[in-house]
Amino acid sequence: MKGNFESQSVLIEGLKQGNEGAYEYLVEHYHNRLCVYAHSLIRDDLMAEDIVQSVFVQVWEKRHKLKHDFSLENYLYKSVHNKFIDQYRKGKAVMALEKKYIEALELAVEEKDELQEQKILGILFNAIYELPPKCQQIFLMSKKEGLTNIEISEYLNVSKKTVEGQITKAFGILRENLGKKYEVIMMVVFGSETERLI
Repeated sequence: MKGNFESQSVLIEGLKQGNEGAYEYLVEHYHNRLCVYAHSLIRDDLMAEDIVQSVFVQVWEKRHKLKHDFSLENYLYKSVHNKFIDQYRKGKAVMALEKKYIEALELAVEEKDELQEQKILGILFNAIYELPPKCQQIFLMSKKEGLTNIEISEYLNVSKKTVEGQITKAFGILRENLGKKYEVIMMVVFGSETERLI
């Protein structure tokens, strides 16, 4: 049964006709990879699963509007990306870093490839979460929680210079890992301080 839907046109036609086998194939084929992608955005297994499930439900509910001449895979990834952004925009306690990043996507990404925004989003947040533990902690306390260097130094019982050094180190690692292609986004996301550090 699965082989019948390997062709995108056949799969889309099956979905449009309400074929449950086509829907099962869609879920089995894309579920895991979409969950991995959603998790790279939101860093929460349950929320990532919820986003992916809602995308599949959306596809089923709007199956009659599916077109044969578009990429179903791109559509699924774009839908996950949009639901991720919607979830943060609707939240009452959206942290400054996510807010700024959502705005940065709209301002700084010039490429029009449908998956480009998702790739950049995932790459940036993966790079942040791959920083050394102490460096990551201080960087997120500063840029995500909005604490001052003095507040961080008092909370962690370290010197203000240590805090400044770790933040500078974080920007250096991000620049090395992301490359100059992402400097514009980093400047929009992290503010004018980035200009001195990247």
